[in-house]
Amino acid sequence: MLHGALPCGMFGAMSTAEIKEAITKLSPREYCDLMAELPPTPDDEGDSQMKADAAAGKFDAMKARALAEHESGMTQEWP
Repeated sequence: MLHGALPCGMFGAMSTAEIKEAITKLSPREYCDLMAELPPTPDDEGDSQMKADAAAGKFDAMKARALAEHESGMTQEWP
């Protein structure tokens, strides 16, 4: 957890630009771990549209193709 894990004021020594730069250097796994610790943000218009499209079945064909490719061994384990 982020809360209480670091000494108070630790981020005070870093500028916003330095924090952003450090985030760009995270591995995909580290980035996901960081995002999981942050509070959720409200959906924007794109998020809402994607959820509506998914509920309407607009991604069903893409999902079926991806699952078929996975089941036929065409995918790789994520690092």
